[in-house]
Amino acid sequence: MSNRDRQELLIVTGMSGAGRSTVGNALEDLGWYVVDNLPPQMLRPLVELAQHAGNALPRIAAVVDVRGGKLFADVKDAVETMRANANVRVLFLEATDAVLVRRFEQVRRPHPLQDDGTLLDGITAERELMQDLRSSSDMIVDTSELNIHQLATNIQERFAEAEAPGAQVTILSFGFKYGLPADADLVADARFLPNPFWNPELRPHTGLDAEVSDYVLGQEGAREFIDGYAAALAPVLAGYQRENKRHATIAVGCTGGKHRSVAVAEELATLLRGLPGVAVSVKHRDLGRE
Repeated sequence: MSNRDRQELLIVTGMSGAGRSTVGNALEDLGWYVVDNLPPQMLRPLVELAQHAGNALPRIAAVVDVRGGKLFADVKDAVETMRANANVRVLFLEATDAVLVRRFEQVRRPHPLQDDGTLLDGITAERELMQDLRSSSDMIVDTSELNIHQLATNIQERFAEAEAPGAQVTILSFGFKYGLPADADLVADARFLPNPFWNPELRPHTGLDAEVSDYVLGQEGAREFIDGYAAALAPVLAGYQRENKRHATIAVGCTGGKHRSVAVAEELATLLRGLPGVAVSVKHRDLGRE
């Protein structure tokens, strides 16, 4: 049975307060059948029911989280078992401790694992419980810098074309001084190139401007790196398609995410758009942050 013929199941999980409800609503808007707070032991019966329903339930999303209590401990084993019988992917939502604390304080609700401790105690306990599931997830989305509308848009962009074959690739520029992107599958470092920041004429501009782009791409080693990296990514993205990994984030970083990483990301995207079965978008996480 091919991946395309098997029932498609998306498991939405992650940290409490990271946006599972928003994701569920966004998926419903895209036509997914969404089940919230499902015990892991019910995943197989859910898929079997959907298989009997045929085209009536082509895509199912199950929100699985620590609200299931002791039942949640079996989720990783349940997911691995399900992968042999259905097209199963796991979407993991996370955010920083500070953001999660702020969100819980805003709604004045305790963390489900808080018990008699603090909010941070509950978040720490949940991270430990989620560690194995996170490591085996197909997609990780860090919602720390996203409001509910931005998160919904992110999900729509990821899954609106879910019926289309191929890989949806996001080239993401960023600044190392602001931290690594938590959802990056691959990370490249453009800091080996001279920094336009130290050129007074280029400093006010960004990697989207021709002056900066020409400067960065004209440096020794720049073209060799970009061409070589694109060539190295070709078999990786082809492998992702064979393994039904439909979404990938390729991050390119420099110091501040304004000059080098932006120029390199744009040029890399241009080259990757020529690959078969690959749809490429570009995002600049830290552009305008300075």
